[in-house]
Amino acid sequence: MALRLYPFRQYSDHDVINLFANQIVDDNPSTDGNGSAGVLVKVLSGNLKKDVVEFASSSSYLGKTDYPFLGADKYPQVPLRCIAATTGAPVLGVTLNQTIANDENGEKLIYNPIKADELQAVLSGQAVPVATRGLFTFSNSAYTESASFIPGGLAVVSSTAGTMDGVSADLLNLQRIVGHIVATGNRTSQNGQTDEFAGTGTAQYAMVHIDAAASWGVSDNG
Repeated sequence: MALRLYPFRQYSDHDVINLFANQIVDDNPSTDGNGSAGVLVKVLSGNLKKDVVEFASSSSYLGKTDYPFLGADKYPQVPLRCIAATTGAPVLGVTLNQTIANDENGEKLIYNPIKADELQAVLSGQAVPVATRGLFTFSNSAYTESASFIPGGLAVVSSTAGTMDGVSADLLNLQRIVGHIVATGNRTSQNGQTDEFAGTGTAQYAMVHIDAAASWGVSDNG
């Protein structure tokens, strides 16, 4: 799975929001897009005047929708939406599950909810759990510059949607802080055994203490 989160993490369920569906939907588990787990997201739509569940007409995800005498082809979905955050955006949090449409064989997961659970995934339009605070281990695809993503530095919202940049405290200049980089490392496959989390080559990974509330204000140390 192209998840940007590694297994080690520490967080409280009280710091998880389960109200927003990710606007971006990855095609399958190997897609490392902004529907992945480990993506920084912001609020896209928060209109509470809408019903708790809305129904999309003629959703292609349901398959063929132009049969004659078809009574309805409504697809239920969450009206509140989030999307990958970019520089300057107050961050809602980090996605804990991947939002995908199909499994690795191209089969729609709407027909196999057990498989979706096994993949730690939610479907298009379903609410994705978003952690607002906690300690998480990210793959190097969750941040842009390995050289600047170092222990003791601060994690800030990147201009690349959904990802982080690293910056030292004395170089902050009107950037949204989202966390504290506490450790980094590398994983490699050894003794002929493939390390599932090795990444490409000797990809770096990082442990970051995330606090989305820190992004609500802007630091001006420049």
